[in-house]
Amino acid sequence: MHMMRFDMRVPGKSAAEIADHYQAAIAMARWADEQGNFSICLSEHHASNDGYLPAPLILASSMAAVTSKLAITIAATLLPLYDPVRLAEEMIVLDHISRGRVSYVLGIGYRPDEYELFGLDFDRRGAIADEKLAKLMACFALAGNTENGARITPGSYTPGRPTIMWGGGSKPAARRAGRNGLGFLAQNNAPGMEEAYLMACRDAGFAPGPCLIPPPGMPSVVFVHPDPDQAWDEVGPHMLADALSYATWNEQAGLHASSLSKSKTVAELRAEQGAYRVVTVDEAVALIKQWGRLPLHPLCGGCPPALAWPYLQRVVDEVLPAAAIN
Repeated sequence: MHMMRFDMRVPGKSAAEIADHYQAAIAMARWADEQGNFSICLSEHHASNDGYLPAPLILASSMAAVTSKLAITIAATLLPLYDPVRLAEEMIVLDHISRGRVSYVLGIGYRPDEYELFGLDFDRRGAIADEKLAKLMACFALAGNTENGARITPGSYTPGRPTIMWGGGSKPAARRAGRNGLGFLAQNNAPGMEEAYLMACRDAGFAPGPCLIPPPGMPSVVFVHPDPDQAWDEVGPHMLADALSYATWNEQAGLHASSLSKSKTVAELRAEQGAYRVVTVDEAVALIKQWGRLPLHPLCGGCPPALAWPYLQRVVDEVLPAAAIN
């Protein structure tokens, strides 16, 4: 399963160009559904001057409406910024639209600007998350059960509730997942994360769920092209824009993840051979063999749709057949 991620960064674009990017993302989801070996991940941030996707459930609904098999994950849904009752209702409606194909990774975020926008105390984000997670889970526990006087209706399409995990890059995040009986998706491979998760599950009396720790060295943005020089000229500036934005946010938040790019130029990003990569078909096949999937970000950093489409098509036309043979 190869994941396509969309965060809808569109730096410097006009309103018409931004609309084109949203339509392209929906079209790419429909295309991926037809291929049968892709999934979609949508990310969320607010107060971003490059238009980073602030309403992932709406885009997920649009994608779910034009697909029938495609799995869609919203990661991360920044729970403290939501009303938990309203969020439960919207998740339930989307669960029915998608017939259970949309899952969630909840998180607290790390940018003070977002909390300021919503009038929330950034220093209380952990406590706010705990309060709202408890309310959200209570909503799902009673949803659709009118005998208990529930006013959250209807119940979800997925028995119990849509699939929910907790995500983050710290031991407190791992413990929050464990003590609430949720799976955990780590943002990094810092020591002790899995142990913290398993201990919290045990202490709260829950059987551990999935605990996904990213392996060191795995790229997160891959473009495939037979001529890497040409590809870096074409998509390198867009990958650099993405890398620089994340680096600025993490620096402002005091986060220094080892996987974070330190590059300031396209040449440096290329030499880094880290999260952002351009690979040949053979190199893409090797990545699939090593990691089991190819992480794609076709509209990364505002990459124009007309430029992005051939890179996607090349994966289906050349990479996947070669991977099957090898």
